[in-house]
Amino acid sequence: MVDPWRSEGRWLRCALHAHTTESDGEMPPASLVTHYGRAGFDVLALTDHWKLATSPSTDEVLVLPGVELNCVMPGARDGHVLGLGVTATADDLRDLAGEYRSLEETAAWIDEHGGIAFLAHPYWTGITPGTLELPDNVLGIEIYNAGCELEIGRGLSAVHWDELLEMGRMCTALATDDSHHPGFDSGHAWTWVRATERTVEAVVAALGQGCFYGSAGPRLDDVRLDGGTVTVECSPCRAVTLVSSKSIGAAVNAGRHGYLHKGRILSTTDDGLVTGAALTVPPAASYARIEVTDTAGMKAWSNPFRV
Repeated sequence: MVDPWRSEGRWLRCALHAHTTESDGEMPPASLVTHYGRAGFDVLALTDHWKLATSPSTDEVLVLPGVELNCVMPGARDGHVLGLGVTATADDLRDLAGEYRSLEETAAWIDEHGGIAFLAHPYWTGITPGTLELPDNVLGIEIYNAGCELEIGRGLSAVHWDELLEMGRMCTALATDDSHHPGFDSGHAWTWVRATERTVEAVVAALGQGCFYGSAGPRLDDVRLDGGTVTVECSPCRAVTLVSSKSIGAAVNAGRHGYLHKGRILSTTDDGLVTGAALTVPPAASYARIEVTDTAGMKAWSNPFRV
């Protein structure tokens, strides 16, 4: 994976899962582009169910072609897959829809049509943590899906992600809206992509390299590994956590009685919120990811990195 904080380029605020009237969304594609532009987004992926919705990009918003497909998971469970950057025809989709394929086969179709694949909302779908196997051609999962969280409280798939990482599958994770009802379920989660330029090709390339992080509010300004210490700079937060293998990790928590576990607070706001922390990497750790939490309980998640 590429370290986004050490890479050349610009940060782009990306909405990578959204639906229009081409499937089950409430807003036409062009209107949704305008809606996300007004909300301060740089990139919008149109990911309708089995439809390749299109709309021109604007001065504010780059439109990323995409689609959401069904697949068959082990145990004959239904799974959903995001194909970002897909270039296909309606006939291509009709051929694929004849009989749902496995996750790996669906991801192969996405790859053949110029896109990259991510498994959508595994907690919402009902996939049991610890049983999920992610093929190599699926780049990652949705760590947080705001729509699923708002509707039924099944938007956070951190356990699924951690179980995959624990098994050695170093996959990445997106934070998304999965918007169907703009204004109600939009602008709650996004992915900050570090891209060399604001083009479809550059955004897809950065996503493929893991050059991004997900957020439902907080900002990660820097994550830096130096020897056995990870230094984090962030927007004001009440907790900064290093998540690693089972039972090991590190964290700092804000406040006069804030609990410190294998970490130091480096900087705070006047009211004591953490803006900088140094976290000790446990000797037994092979990987780590950073998670920060703001005062509203919203989080941001770095992609995992080897330690």
